[in-house]
Amino acid sequence: MKILLSCLMLTLLLLPPAALGEAADMPEWEYPLAPEILENKAGFITLVNRQHLLDSDYAPQDLTVINVRCVSSIRGDMLRKTALDAMRRMFEAADADGMTLYLKSVYRPYSTQSYMYKNRLSKVGRDDGVVAYPGSSDHQTGLGADILNLEWTRKDGMTPAFGQTAEAQWMDAHCAEFGFIIRYMEDKEEITGIIYEPWHLRYVGKEAARYIMDHHLSLEEFDEEWHAYIADWEARGGDFSALLRQRAIPTPAEVLFITEEGEEEVSLFH
Repeated sequence: MKILLSCLMLTLLLLPPAALGEAADMPEWEYPLAPEILENKAGFITLVNRQHLLDSDYAPQDLTVINVRCVSSIRGDMLRKTALDAMRRMFEAADADGMTLYLKSVYRPYSTQSYMYKNRLSKVGRDDGVVAYPGSSDHQTGLGADILNLEWTRKDGMTPAFGQTAEAQWMDAHCAEFGFIIRYMEDKEEITGIIYEPWHLRYVGKEAARYIMDHHLSLEEFDEEWHAYIADWEARGGDFSALLRQRAIPTPAEVLFITEEGEEEVSLFH
């Protein structure tokens, strides 16, 4: 049996000693979510609000034209691809349960948000938490979306009363299964600065969504919690960057595969 262990051993020998043992003396990672999720490479758990503003020229690079049921006014609008794929699966599951969902609003650039915000100020004379401040809207991330039932697509505006509908209650119960959270919860207005919006879903990924919804957290509370955990963990001797590097080193079990002849081989290039 041909086993290419020598290549693996040579590569491991070439790694700096710190890369092999830098996590050995660290405290155990006990946070319910994996470090790779909190690394947030894809930006799925990025917090956006009045204290964490997006730049006026920020736009996601992977926006994709929506391909799910929507109101006619947003045909051709976009969401980030991963969020859109998850939303399509959610709509299919809702259909199977007899719930017909309609996409009402998706990606919104800074300029559009600014226009909407100024109009709201002119109308009511103050920031009443109905329209997000420019740069603080989930819609600019390309991960936030407003979803309604048919009846509410015909109404002039949206109110928290939508939360009483079967469709809103279905989304609250099932959205995390597809990686979404209710971004602005009913009892979190003082934290989010936004009124209860049972129609507004935000994609954060399945693992994070399940944790957030199971623990009834706002994204603000979740963001504060995981940052505080890392700070405490590092104060106890951890090194978050080193942990990520250590976890990225492949093990023989991860690179083992079967050759065409049925022989076991270890390859660094699989």
